[in-house]
Amino acid sequence: MNLFKYLISSVWFVNGFYCKILNLVPRHQEIVERILGEQYSREFTFTIGVLEILMIVWILSGYKIRLNAKVQILIIITMNLIEFFRAKDLLLFGNLNLVFSIFFCALIYYKEFILKQRSYA
Repeated sequence: MNLFKYLISSVWFVNGFYCKILNLVPRHQEIVERILGEQYSREFTFTIGVLEILMIVWILSGYKIRLNAKVQILIIITMNLIEFFRAKDLLLFGNLNLVFSIFFCALIYYKEFILKQRSYA
């Protein structure tokens, strides 16, 4: 089960730290620019990256982990739907980005609501 926790955390880390805070994948800032406007896109992108790092802290802390899983799923689906409709051409996998995000949400759900339930049985 810890493997899933670290796998999920690593996705948030790569996207938050490398892609947004360090801006090593400028496409992320371009997506933010498209959705929120150009004027403060770097600041918004950086802030989103910091929030993604804070998500890792929450995941690893184990605090209210079911709420955390629900929040992760809500954020991922919302973010990917907005990106799909507003910046599809900038997405790494285009139309498939939404599919990958659903699989990621399914992994989060499986880890917290199915696998954990089985370990108690």
